[in-house]
Amino acid sequence: MGGLAVLGQQADPAAKAVPAADAPNGALTIGGVIALTGNANLYGQDQRLGISLAREWAGSRRRQPGEPPLRPLHFQLQDGGSDEATAIAGFNLLIRQGVLALIGPTLSQQAFAADPIAQRRGVPVVAPSNTAKGIPQIGPFISRVSAQSSVIAPLSISEALRRDPRIRRVAVFYSQDDAFSTSETAIFQRTLRARGLTPVSVQRTQLADNDFQIPITAALQADPQLVVISIQAVGGGNLVRQLRELGYRGAIVVGNGMNTPNIYPICQRWCDGILIAQAYSPELDTPVNRTFRNLLRGSSPDRSPSQITAQAFTAYQVLFEAVQRLQRRGGLENVNLGQARKALMEELLAGQYDTPLGPIRFTPDGELVQGQFYVAQVRMDPGGRSGRFALVRETGVSGGAGGSASPPAR
Repeated sequence: MGGLAVLGQQADPAAKAVPAADAPNGALTIGGVIALTGNANLYGQDQRLGISLAREWAGSRRRQPGEPPLRPLHFQLQDGGSDEATAIAGFNLLIRQGVLALIGPTLSQQAFAADPIAQRRGVPVVAPSNTAKGIPQIGPFISRVSAQSSVIAPLSISEALRRDPRIRRVAVFYSQDDAFSTSETAIFQRTLRARGLTPVSVQRTQLADNDFQIPITAALQADPQLVVISIQAVGGGNLVRQLRELGYRGAIVVGNGMNTPNIYPICQRWCDGILIAQAYSPELDTPVNRTFRNLLRGSSPDRSPSQITAQAFTAYQVLFEAVQRLQRRGGLENVNLGQARKALMEELLAGQYDTPLGPIRFTPDGELVQGQFYVAQVRMDPGGRSGRFALVRETGVSGGAGGSASPPAR
């Protein structure tokens, strides 16, 4: 890592002239730093797939008569690992190599460490899966297409209480060494207090934990009727499984860390019935979501569409569309890379986008504006090795995730 960090501190090629779109070297590069190793690689698998599908979609775009040539884009992927140091190294390396913009990193905790590097260098960042409070506020070059936890998390609590208004006793589990989990559990617990519920047990775990018998035993002594979990996918899947194996039969609400079909092989049949709020629904009936589903079916017929895959698709999509608008306006002519990065960030924030998530836009500080969200329940297949997120409720959020947005057609 040390060598990469040193390389990253060398001169950023921001002063290099941007070539013409039809020049032999006219392609600009988008960089991606996502988790391909470590515990977060379950999310990284979904993200790499989503970006690959978006690139296939972008490759099918054709310029309209009278428009300038489309600006070709290359994509350069770096492993961001599941820790801050690897994400920092990936950002440094790609910036040194002259990327126009970055997608990533996978985890909020990594973003708080790596995004300031891009901010200092004036490199636009689109976060596909960072939902912790404060991500866009790192600086004006940072944005996200993942709705903040404060918008989504309360929805699954509301659904659990709607199903059983008699719930009074709630146990909470969260990873205390993870920025996302601590941010999300604070929202979950604030939502519970607003509904007149004080947790009877709060169990703090570590990211690396996979054996939860001690905290589960402690929580079950308080006889909870609802368990609320803010833990990443591997640990969360093991926690759900062990909760059921140790006799808990009540409702389970899980947070965004478990928002991936990759939990199914971990908790298996014990995943069945858990509730989760989502920013994406495969059932959204719009042209772009149908295209996304069709591309996924052609690429990975055995995989079901997931929120994390759709958000990664969206991250690449909004950058591609912003680059092409900038190209049409002549904003990439006679500029250097640093000027192109600044212009792209302004163009990105000014746009409106029809995405698999529904219509979205950004606030001036890079926060996502999305108006429609969903609550799903995991339904496992009889064999207990695969399943799906079954839509149980669709809801519009007043003001969206950072502002107002038109609701998607259905």
